[in-house]
Amino acid sequence: MFARFPSFALALAMTFVGTNVGIGKTMVAVMPVAAFALWRFVIAIIALAPRYRPSNMRRVTRSQWGHLFVQTFFGTFLFTLLMLYGVRMTTATAAGVITATLPACVALLSWAVLREHPSRRTLVSIALAIAGVALLNASRGDAHGAGTSDAASGAWLGNALVLGAVVCEAIYVIVSKRLAAELSAIDICAYTHLIGGVLMLPLGIVGLMAVDYSALTLGHWALIVWYGLAASVFSFFLWMRGIRHVSAQLAGVFTAMVPVAATAYGVIFLGERLSVAQGSALALTVAGIVLAALPSAGSRKRLLPARD
Repeated sequence: MFARFPSFALALAMTFVGTNVGIGKTMVAVMPVAAFALWRFVIAIIALAPRYRPSNMRRVTRSQWGHLFVQTFFGTFLFTLLMLYGVRMTTATAAGVITATLPACVALLSWAVLREHPSRRTLVSIALAIAGVALLNASRGDAHGAGTSDAASGAWLGNALVLGAVVCEAIYVIVSKRLAAELSAIDICAYTHLIGGVLMLPLGIVGLMAVDYSALTLGHWALIVWYGLAASVFSFFLWMRGIRHVSAQLAGVFTAMVPVAATAYGVIFLGERLSVAQGSALALTVAGIVLAALPSAGSRKRLLPARD
């Protein structure tokens, strides 16, 4: 299915990422960032436990383990910390807008690292997505601001941390493009989260001891489980399956689904109102995604063989 419709897998993966921005904002208000981050990895490792067979892991080469570590460090470990600390200091909608600079970051890195020269259609798709983000950002007026200098300073730092997470995610996209041709998507997902869990363990244990468990409701625990599955398993697997069949630059365009999903989450669950300008911005972003999703001539010949 994903070989025929890779755009669906990529768009759905980034939709999960966008909604998780709002969920992360909710959860870091009731527990330390490191504790919440560790729960993400624990849930993922439990869900992916059947993939940790020694016979399978021995077939992974030293070079592949190196790529897995780089992908884990930037794409899961560092990205999770930067994003969660960032949304704690800024708004979820602001974080969603900032993350939509990913197409430009991915295009730049894929040209520099993979030597992928962007096609005219890819450039137009990226331009539409960035134009939508610019309009969305301009339409928010003072929404990103704060009433006091201390609050404004905290929001600025939060935005900077989210931007750092964007850079980490762009590195993840480039590394995942290379690794997806060698290992199955589910194994990459399993191994990266096992490595990430080990990296997060020292910080997470300290955070767990600071959690006020009496303040956690059943709804909070449901969000923790969903975040762990959606961020660590569903979106990761869908992304790795989809990126096998498109260029890294084209895949980067689908990261524009993050602000779309983040804004939709705010409207549906947080009671935010969508203005005409914001709706127009989202329309531009979606137009870029649709343009990127259209099949090109000879695209079937360039597909990589599926690895399940």
